[in-house]
Amino acid sequence: MEEFTSIKEKLNSKNHYKPRPATPARNNMIIGFRAIEEAIASGKEFDKILIQKGLKGDLFTHVRKLLSDHQIPTQQVPQEKLDQLTRSNHQGIIGFTSPISFGNIEEIIAQTYEKGLTPKLLYLDGVTDVRNFGAICRTAECQGFQAVIVPEKGSAQINEDAVKTSAGALFHIPVCRVKSAITVINILQSSGIKLVGCTEKTDTLIQDVDMTGPLCIIMGAEDTGISDEFIRKADALGKIAMYGQTSSLNVSVAAGIIMFELNRQRL
Repeated sequence: MEEFTSIKEKLNSKNHYKPRPATPARNNMIIGFRAIEEAIASGKEFDKILIQKGLKGDLFTHVRKLLSDHQIPTQQVPQEKLDQLTRSNHQGIIGFTSPISFGNIEEIIAQTYEKGLTPKLLYLDGVTDVRNFGAICRTAECQGFQAVIVPEKGSAQINEDAVKTSAGALFHIPVCRVKSAITVINILQSSGIKLVGCTEKTDTLIQDVDMTGPLCIIMGAEDTGISDEFIRKADALGKIAMYGQTSSLNVSVAAGIIMFELNRQRL
């Protein structure tokens, strides 16, 4: 049946099915199964796709497999969440396209070594605020980091606000998505890259941590910090010295301080 024709077959057909244009509530929102299917076929990059809990049927199964094949992050949400995002008939699925293309961290590491450079990477563990994310990426690009790594789930949405806050830096520094903490830990440590977790749960100051070799800085959210997995697996932990009565820093400010310390040591 035409409704379940594969993407490949439709692309090879001159008269393949064309859905009605999506009626997004935002510029980066695509609504409905067919519109999302066609967007994937055209090469659109997705930041994430929200799927209504409890959906079933052949069409849902077909699109879910398509999303898995293209490694597009999905999140199951109540129907009320989707209804809040749009008044259109969303069919139980809403996608958010990304203004950037995502990089492959293993390829970037290999290319960095091939160029004779010492890797300096940044992993953001649970940083969900869009403006903080954009500001951190701006600093990372200015400081010559090769990539910013984020988890598929539990990270800031990469949208126009993120690009604006980054002052366009997101178009110049690769952002790489990984499935889990253990995935990135295995990739980095097997590539000879030292993991430095930034946390208050240590007595070591960040300036006392050796950051001259291949390295990935791990930054966590302001309220929760880095996960226990990173605290256990990190090669070193460090914290920023605090002298006032305020007990914490904004995560983008803290990230900036630590990135500058890394480059200070290397200079």
